[in-house]
This record gives sequence, structure tokens and C-alpha cells, in this order.
Amino acid sequence: MKTFDIPVFYKSPVISRIKNLRRADDPRKRDYSPTELNFGPVIFYIARHFGFCYGVENAIEISYKAIEENPGKRIFLLSEMIHNSEVNRDLQNRGVKFIMDTNGNRYVEWEELKKDDIVIIPAFGTTVEIEEKLAGLGIDTLKYNTTCPFVEKVWNRADSLGKTDFTIIVHGKFRHEETRATFSHAKESAPTLIVRDLEEANILGKFMLGEIPIGEFQKTFEHRISTDFDPLIHLDRIGVVNQTTMLATETQAIADHLKNVMVQKFGENSIKDHFADTIVELCEEKLPTFFISSSEKILSKYLISHFHIHSNKEIVTEDFLPTINPVRIILTSGASCPDSIVDDVLRKILSYFDMT
Repeated sequence: MKTFDIPVFYKSPVISRIKNLRRADDPRKRDYSPTELNFGPVIFYIARHFGFCYGVENAIEISYKAIEENPGKRIFLLSEMIHNSEVNRDLQNRGVKFIMDTNGNRYVEWEELKKDDIVIIPAFGTTVEIEEKLAGLGIDTLKYNTTCPFVEKVWNRADSLGKTDFTIIVHGKFRHEETRATFSHAKESAPTLIVRDLEEANILGKFMLGEIPIGEFQKTFEHRISTDFDPLIHLDRIGVVNQTTMLATETQAIADHLKNVMVQKFGENSIKDHFADTIVELCEEKLPTFFISSSEKILSKYLISHFHIHSNKEIVTEDFLPTINPVRIILTSGASCPDSIVDDVLRKILSYFDMT
């Protein structure tokens, strides 16, 4: 198993050690049961897989390696390396400059870059157009390319589908760096279209079944279809890929819906000629959930400031810890979150309980 050389301050004495023990005990990753940390009045269940993923650790290692290997040189990141303000801020403090923000708005014009500048490609990857722009300036885009291997796997899957005359449907947010990159690479091989969610997939399905006038197609999917996309031709053979950070359950629902549309249109017996299965399944259970960026969001034993996914706002919830003994907490984090932050959250919660 490959290990990565990442700064020690991103690791932690508790969470990182748990991960190392689980890797040693289960190198083939067949045991998906959580790790139980029983402190008496509070029990934590630590997910088998969470936090920095392979792609993020790879990106962090390459970025700090670029800084170490190029003293005195100007070092740029195309945009945020990963979606974590702590990591990006530390890179900026070490002299790394961002060329653009996450929406593609530039801080640095291309003409300001020089041949001997170092440009790091973020974990999300980048577009073919930007790769060509940098190559035209004489800048090497391969040495410090931190594109996640799993993002590249999506690109390769899209390429193979395109070579067999399938149109690519990308499930993603069309302004997100990864989706822009995937769209750019996919359209090199095949007609490509982006859908954000199941609602848009339903609209697409109605176009495919002739339930919405085809004349409205261009307006509906403006800026999210490749050049010369013809819905009368290019929606007869499709395959679905996704922005890897989208919910797999939603991608699966979109794929299932579009497959059913193809069955309605062409029949069950010929479905393999019109729909390429590309998605794996994921199960999830709904529980009271609090999304926080750091332990500072835990204001007290009774108050927590957290992101509310339905209102898209940060709110404060009272009595977030249940008054039972023991309190049971599932603790996990996203792929851009250092173990040290998870450690801080665990310790903050523990501080509210009497361990004697």
C-alpha cells in the first residue's frame, strides 16, 4: 500500500493512529465496521474510511514537494488545491499564489506567467484548454500535476465510452473545477452534457421521450453541452459519469432514471445498445447530522453552529448532544479534512463529559 509524506501537523495522535491500526489489521479493506472508542459517558464510532482520501494525500505530498524542490522560484496553484481553507492558507503562507478562484475568475493573467514558473495542477484536475495554454507558455504541467487518480479514472471511462459512440452525461455542478475539467476531457471523445441533479435528469428524460419540444433543448442546457450537440442524434446512446464528490446515491438515481427512459424508448431487449452501466451503488442511513468546519463551531455542550444542508446556511442548534448515558456519536469527515481537525472535534466533545 502506498503511503504519503504529508506535513505532520495534518496528522493527529488519535485519529491517524486509528487509521494506521486499521490498515495494519485489515490491509485488504474488507472490514467496513466502525472503530468504537468507549469513554464511558460518550462513545464515538469512527468510520472505516474517512478524511484525506488517496487523491488528496497525493495532492498534498506533491504540492509540498514542489515548494521544497524549487526554492526561489515562483510557484502557482491553478486554484484551490482541495476544498479545505486550512490547507490552502498554509500553502499561501509558504509563498504559493493562486492563478484563479474556484469559479475560474483569474487573480493572475496568463501573460504574467513565465516559462520557469512552477504551476501545480489541483486535485480536481483542469481543462484541456488550460493545459494547452500552459504548454503554449512553455510551462511543464506534468511534473506537479496532483489530479486525483480517481478523477482521471472518470476521464478514462468517458474516453472509452466515446470511442464506442456513446454520449457522455456528466452528473455534477457545471461551475465546479472538477466538473469543468471532466466536461472538457469528455467532449474531446464524445458529445457531452452536464446535469446537476435528478430534477434536471427528469427534464432530460422528457426531451428524450419527446414530451418537451426539442426546440427548447438548447436554452434548457445552455453552456452545459458540447459544441454541435444534437439531441435528435446524440441521446440515443448514453453513459453516465460523475463529479467524484457528488453523492453516489444521487448519481445512481440519475443513471437508473435515464436507463428506464431508454427502456421506454427502445425496449428492454436492446438496452445494452443504448445505455452503458457505469455506476456503483452506495447505501446510507439518515441520522441527525451536523456539518462543521472545526472544533470552534462547537460553542458549548449545548450549542453548535453548523451548516444546514437544506437551507444552505449556517445555523445554531441548541441541545445537540442528547441527554442519555452513554451518548453515542458517529464521527467522520470529508476527503479534504485533515485528521488533526477531527481530533480537535473529538477532544472538544470529550471536554464536556466527566471521565472520572
